[in-house]
Formats: sequence, C-alpha cells, structure tokens
Amino acid sequence: MKGSHKISVESEPQPSDMHAVIKGLTEFNAQHTGGAVHQYLLVTVRDSEGALVGGLLGATYIGWLQVQAVWLSDSLRGQGYGRVLMKQAEDEALRRGCDRAHLETYSFQALSFYEKCGYSVVSRIPDFPKGGARYALTKTLTEVLPA
Repeated sequence: MKGSHKISVESEPQPSDMHAVIKGLTEFNAQHTGGAVHQYLLVTVRDSEGALVGGLLGATYIGWLQVQAVWLSDSLRGQGYGRVLMKQAEDEALRRGCDRAHLETYSFQALSFYEKCGYSVVSRIPDFPKGGARYALTKTLTEVLPA
C-alpha cells in the first residue's frame, strides 16, 4: 500500500463513522443505478395502548424489496400477524414498482415461515452459526399472498 493512511479495527465505532461508510457506498452505488437510493419502509404491530409488539423493517431498491428484519413478540407468533406483515410490505413494494423480494434468515429463525409465504431458497451457507445455516431467499412479487 502506498501513502500514510492508517487502518484500524474499531470495536466501538462512532455512529458518525458508520454513517460515513454507508453514505460513501450509497453515493458510489447511485452512480451505477441511475441515482437510485434505498427507500425504507416499516410495517408495525401495536397493542391497544400503542406499544410496539412486532414489525417488519425493509427497503425498496432497484426493483427489489429487501426485507431486513421481521420480529413479533412471542405472544403473537403463530396467529397470522407475520403473514400480514409480509403481505403489507410486499404490497407496498409492488406500489413502489418492485417485482422481486429478497431476505435472509438463519436455521434457528423462520425458514419454513418464509417458504410458506412463497419464498424460495437461493443459497445456503452451512455452519453459520456452527451447526446451523444461513439462507438467502427470493420471491417474485406477482405471487400476491392472500390476506
């Protein structure tokens, strides 16, 4: 390497530094995607008092819905809330012009749930974590979930 630049691992990074890295990558990507940037979406489940008890965080970008996190409190699992979260996010992605969706999950999370929602495994990384696996799944959004 040339120059006098210092490289270091920062175990407790500053939020502003993390933001600068993401901003730099976003600006670089925008040069290659016609200026496209992530448009975030949040679908929430709230109890009768307005407390957050579940939700889905994602983004639409270059024609894809990227589901980044789905969480429901234990008391709500298995009652259909997850399917509604997925459907609302997918419907919003369709409104935004996306026709595909992508997500990742671990073997100890919700692989079978996503498959029931119409997602197909496109990759599996074994031993991530040890003894388990990490999966990437996709779906064509013309396959609308029933309500």
